Amino acid sequence: MTKIEDESLKEFLDVVRKLRKECPWDKIQTNKSIRHYTIEEVYELAEAIDQENWPEVKSELGDILLNVFLHTQIAEDEGKFTFSEMVREETKKMIVRHPHVFGDVEADTPEQVKKNWERIKTDAGRESIFDGIPVAFPALARAFKIQDRAAKVGFDWGSADEVLPKVTEEVEELREEVEKGNRDKIEEELGDLLFSLVNYARHINVHPESALRSATEKFQKRFLYVESELSKKNISLHDASLDEMNEIWEESKGRE
Repeated sequence: MTKIEDESLKEFLDVVRKLRKECPWDKIQTNKSIRHYTIEEVYELAEAIDQENWPEVKSELGDILLNVFLHTQIAEDEGKFTFSEMVREETKKMIVRHPHVFGDVEADTPEQVKKNWERIKTDAGRESIFDGIPVAFPALARAFKIQDRAAKVGFDWGSADEVLPKVTEEVEELREEVEKGNRDKIEEELGDLLFSLVNYARHINVHPESALRSATEKFQKRFLYVESELSKKNISLHDASLDEMNEIWEESKGRE
């Protein structure tokens, strides 16, 4: 029996174990079969945080905790590892990676902490600075992470002002390829432009994934208003003119 001091966590683990024994659905799950549910829960948590919906944040954190407990219980049932082993390993990892807290290493700024963190991970056997960055990451998040790793060893632009001309350069190169109609080069140049925009976002301390998510939500909210107002006028979205939609679009912006 895994020992957990907090009774609420022990009760929660007992519930998960009971589900694994008695629920027909839970009994047949594997770590791989519930993987996508875990990913979905993280995205739902991110949305709740963006909306500053704290009751929902609490709920989504609970759902993620359920996924953690279920994953570890499945692993324990299959003889891979136990909950206690997972917790002990993570505790040890946190102590090792924070020598400025648990040891005598100096680190007075967040930047120094991050540099120490990367150095410790490399010393622990990482073959490349890019090890551990999942290929399955969303493209913007992966680009950000790869650039951040390279920057930690000094391969980086000096400032945001130095990155901006590169963004302009990539816009011009994309425009040239669009004019030529070269499909392969258009995709390549668009990728270069997005990569340089991620670099700029990183230098101004904005995560591109969050920025694009917010922009998308803003667009959707405004367009839903357009849709609603057209419906009030008994005008089908498919029959509305661009001028009609633009007029309501501007109205939606004024309401924000």
